[in-house]
Amino acid sequence: MSAAGRDHEDASLSGGVRASVDRVRLDEREERVVADEHYDVAIIGSGAGGGTLAWKLAPSGLRILLLERGDYLPRERDNWDTEAVFLRGKYTTTEKWVDARGDEFTPEQNYYVGGNTKFYGAALFRLRPQDFGEITHHGGISPAWPLGYADFEPWYAEAERVYCVHGAAGEDPTDGPRSSGYPYPPLVHEPRIQRLSDDLTKLGFNPSHLPIGVMLDQDDEGNPVHTSRCVRCDRVDGFPCLVDGKADAQTVCVDPALEQPNVELKTNVRVDRLETDPSGRQVTAIVATLGDGSTARFSADAVVVSCGALNSALLLLRSANDAHPNGLANRSDQVGRNYMRHNNVALMALSREPNPTRFQKTLALNEWYLKGEDWDYPWGGIQMLGKSDGEMVRSKAPHWLTWGAKLAPASSLDLVAHHGVDFWLSSEDLPRPENRVTIEKDQTVRLSLEPTNTEGLKRLRHKFDSMLSDIGMHEGSHERKLYLHEAMDISATAHQAGTVRFGRDPATSVLDTDCKAHDVDNLYVVDSAFFPSIGAVNPTLTIIANALRVGSTIAERLTA
Repeated sequence: MSAAGRDHEDASLSGGVRASVDRVRLDEREERVVADEHYDVAIIGSGAGGGTLAWKLAPSGLRILLLERGDYLPRERDNWDTEAVFLRGKYTTTEKWVDARGDEFTPEQNYYVGGNTKFYGAALFRLRPQDFGEITHHGGISPAWPLGYADFEPWYAEAERVYCVHGAAGEDPTDGPRSSGYPYPPLVHEPRIQRLSDDLTKLGFNPSHLPIGVMLDQDDEGNPVHTSRCVRCDRVDGFPCLVDGKADAQTVCVDPALEQPNVELKTNVRVDRLETDPSGRQVTAIVATLGDGSTARFSADAVVVSCGALNSALLLLRSANDAHPNGLANRSDQVGRNYMRHNNVALMALSREPNPTRFQKTLALNEWYLKGEDWDYPWGGIQMLGKSDGEMVRSKAPHWLTWGAKLAPASSLDLVAHHGVDFWLSSEDLPRPENRVTIEKDQTVRLSLEPTNTEGLKRLRHKFDSMLSDIGMHEGSHERKLYLHEAMDISATAHQAGTVRFGRDPATSVLDTDCKAHDVDNLYVVDSAFFPSIGAVNPTLTIIANALRVGSTIAERLTA
């Protein structure tokens, strides 16, 4: 334990901060409070932020506690079953939130070791250098970050190594300077996707290999060799990986970190609130409910909130006290505000020739990422999705059948699926203070979201549809409403960001540039909540890179 940790533990013991064994307090019901030891670092959440941070801190020798609301995801055949994962939402939370109108919905949240990365599509893009500066969009201004691309570049490089990212440097003209190439070669396109890439090149565009985190050892044709953990299946996107071949936070960070004797994981621990000393400058206790209903209190020199942008903001709001009446670390009134999640649409096009591709997610096109065609503003990017299967198509009959019949009158639903090619179009939405997560008096969670900057995505889709015939597709695309559990409505929170933004001015931001709260000396937030803006690429690699960056700072401070 560090000297700082010993000093804090002594103070905690003398001041009665730590709970005594089986202490009982009377509230509306009796609660058993379990005693726990003091730690150097306590991390709440084990996803891309918290799991990566635990891995980064593990070699430091600091005593680290990792708290996870859920358990390990059960390994079972349903992991790869479309009906279980997408139609029934077997692994998604059942909690109910409300929108601005008061209508109930279930957010796209997965509470397991590894967090939402257990279900992510493993597309691991860097933000573009321009994304760190101020960008003028059709719908408004995307604000500059307090740090630039150069500050994140070495951490991006480390993140790509840790998360086994395959890619090809130099293909994407919007990509930033690199200190090194990708650690793993790009995934070989399967024949139909290679033809798509060739067609796009003939049109004068610059398709690139999509950077993706999988543990695939491939031969010259892209097939997995016998040493490969990844089997190159069609279950990468939105499914958990049954063979641990996807680089999720549990597989590449949490499990290796737990091999160190100084790292401890507690599962089925729901953190209810954080308590502070009377000054409000130190978090003195993490108050949590355990799986058996008992209450536990933990303490640490550094407390890190890594629950995801929405739940991190909610935890801070639930932790209001006399020193922080509007929520912990919320003197700026920015906690919960400026929620972003991208403007997205998932599309299926119908190929004139069959598309027997298994691993479809290997191609990206960022031609109009920084500037649209004959337009002064950005549009966004296009990338491949995981391959739709017959179950997805059948679930939407007769809607899908009507669409497919228009394009190919003799087609059946199975033929529609066999010819389907799946795309993801993404553009930047903008931080808006009124787009926020709040807690009602009855403890109901309210998520208010008004779409912003939508014109770029509309134009990107129009361009996409206009070139379908030139890339071997029937004219007309169709929305894949099953992706992310039905439509891209308010429940689609997979790309959540903002809500606890970082910055240099305590009046307009919650965190400093090290992601430490301006108002609390030992509180950090390490997940997508710190984003001042979101760009138009998947946020996960930036979450990971930032966790590595902040982890280095925390280790230096606590071991000095």
